[in-house]
Amino acid sequence: MLENLALGFDVALSYQNLLFAFLGALIGTAIGVLPGLGPTATISLLLPLTFGQEPVTAIIMLAGIYYGAQYGGSTTAILLNLPGEISGVITAIEGHQMARQGRAGAALAAAALGSFFAGTVSTAVVAAAGPALTAVALSFGPPEYFALMALGLIVSCVLSQGNVLKSVAMVAFGVSLGFVGTDVQTGQQRFTFGVPELSDGVNFVVLAMGLFGISEIVVNLTTPENRVGAVAKRGTLWLSKEEWRYAAPASVRGTVLGTILGILPGGGASISAFGSYMLERKITRRPEKFGHGAIEGLAGPESANNAGAQSAFIPLLTLGIPSNAVMALMTGALIIQGIQPGPRMIEAQPGLFWGLICSMWIGNVMLLIINLPMVGLWVQLLRVPYKYMYISILVFCCIGAYSLNNNIFDIYVMAAASVLGYVLTRLQFDSAPLLLGFVLGPMMEEHLRRAMLLSRGDWMTFVERPISASLLAIAALALVLMLSPALRRKKDEALAEEAT
Repeated sequence: MLENLALGFDVALSYQNLLFAFLGALIGTAIGVLPGLGPTATISLLLPLTFGQEPVTAIIMLAGIYYGAQYGGSTTAILLNLPGEISGVITAIEGHQMARQGRAGAALAAAALGSFFAGTVSTAVVAAAGPALTAVALSFGPPEYFALMALGLIVSCVLSQGNVLKSVAMVAFGVSLGFVGTDVQTGQQRFTFGVPELSDGVNFVVLAMGLFGISEIVVNLTTPENRVGAVAKRGTLWLSKEEWRYAAPASVRGTVLGTILGILPGGGASISAFGSYMLERKITRRPEKFGHGAIEGLAGPESANNAGAQSAFIPLLTLGIPSNAVMALMTGALIIQGIQPGPRMIEAQPGLFWGLICSMWIGNVMLLIINLPMVGLWVQLLRVPYKYMYISILVFCCIGAYSLNNNIFDIYVMAAASVLGYVLTRLQFDSAPLLLGFVLGPMMEEHLRRAMLLSRGDWMTFVERPISASLLAIAALALVLMLSPALRRKKDEALAEEAT
């Protein structure tokens, strides 16, 4: 372990990787501050920038954007009651009330310190769990991988935001899009409709840029926003003794819960934050404080969202399975770089694996330094007129899409994906399951075919092998729960509570 950590820090502390870790943390913080943008949209827009970089450098920067956004969203949520990220909604509930009471500094400190603690713990969990899970994953064959991916898609539907049936439809649509192109085994073209440019399939980067990036711009332009509000008085950046007494245990609970939920398919920062807030409300001894500046309702979710963001890397790095839309983008970035994430990566690319893990801890230190002293700068960033920002983003998107293959057809696909993303948003469909289906669908098909070839067409191979049988049993149970009216009713009630 010590040798591996030494290798990781050697990679992470190189000048280039330190620079890009800082850039990722800085961009992620800015993205978290700005309402309407998020890590999914930003990473999809910045994917073209990673093509000329070393794989470890590219993934370090993208990871910094992801967990940096969890930090940045707390600043404006507390000071301006404007959550820049979905998970920032919870932060705004208690954090802004503290700010109105003159305790904005304490709220900012609780959020930053809780996030740092959670990031440190979850990074250690990634480092400890990675090799162990990798050893287990090496015993996986095609049936086990197929069952694991099927389980991942089903659980992502259960845990995704919005209606379950809509999530299932999005997964199915994403899987269908993944089938477009040339069949590797037969050489036949599928679902190309005679369009030669689709013979290689729908480009992942172009789809992500349109679906998440440009569609977000259109939504922002069609939704009236009040980007500048009254900045609350910051006050001292320190917690009182009583605030420490409530914030510290909540941070520990949030870290544990976020680490667990982040590993699950469909999990991540948002569901971790909401789960932590509901937990704190249920176990608190002072329920009257919630909604009026309860610091445990701020520290717990802030710790949970950062822990969930970093533990989401565990299934990606060890099993090659993305647990949410951002991890699907990370998978695409690695595949574009010629690296297949999964259990073989720790042996084939030890520098990337351990370098990324060590850079997470370094990035958390950077974020702690970036956020608290630069609170005023991030608030001023909100005053930049959006009419100047979206034009530059659109130009960058078109240049990035064209540069992929020097083909204007990719720009048309991006435009079509942006229209699709906007329509899905208006119809209250969650686009994240679509991207997961797009990434996992072709992989599921490949492992299904391999399993059928090895078993000579015997479907019993999936239930004769203990691991695949267990995974399929869990998937079947999750499917039954997903279709349960009681579960769907509770989920709708939780979503209604989040909306309020």
